[in-house]
Amino acid sequence: MTTVHKLPLSYYQQNSLTLAKDLLGKYLVHVSDEGKTVGKIVETEAYRGPLDAAAHSYSGKPTERTKIMFGLGGYVYIYLIYGMHYCMNIVAGAAGFPEVVLLRALEPLDGIPLMKQRRKTDKLLNLCSGPGKLCAAMGITKKQYGISLCSPELHLLDGEKVAEDMIARTPRINIGYSGEAVDYPWRYIIKESKFISV
Repeated sequence: MTTVHKLPLSYYQQNSLTLAKDLLGKYLVHVSDEGKTVGKIVETEAYRGPLDAAAHSYSGKPTERTKIMFGLGGYVYIYLIYGMHYCMNIVAGAAGFPEVVLLRALEPLDGIPLMKQRRKTDKLLNLCSGPGKLCAAMGITKKQYGISLCSPELHLLDGEKVAEDMIARTPRINIGYSGEAVDYPWRYIIKESKFISV
């Protein structure tokens, strides 16, 4: 990889739609006792709190689960789905408006043998092609809930600039419960990536 720089906390303090798009091409880094893993973000989804029936914070009231979402952008919101898969979200924007960006897929860049070991597969395209898969491959669990993305353990690097014509917007995935929000075009992908979730 070329020389890149850690993104500052101020970077995340933009609305989730802007952030979800701009995160494409950035590098997610997790340093654990097992080793270091790095992946390029190729797919994201924005969730806009009280404006969005698909958001965990749609009620506008913090719970024990969602309280981190109501703080300043740049921190990590982790939740468990189906009782078995962790999903990583980045809190966006200003304190008080609970919006996040879900990381849906990564292109593995570094620590690939460790990712394969964690995922119990040798299929490179399948390592991080979904929110649960990427957390498993990167070793991200509930332990990272609330952590700052400026920490040595978990952070983002500025990565690669993705050209505007290489980015596509689509409706989000698996949110059939969310009424009209099901059609909001708040999923962002790198068009040519072979590593997206679908």
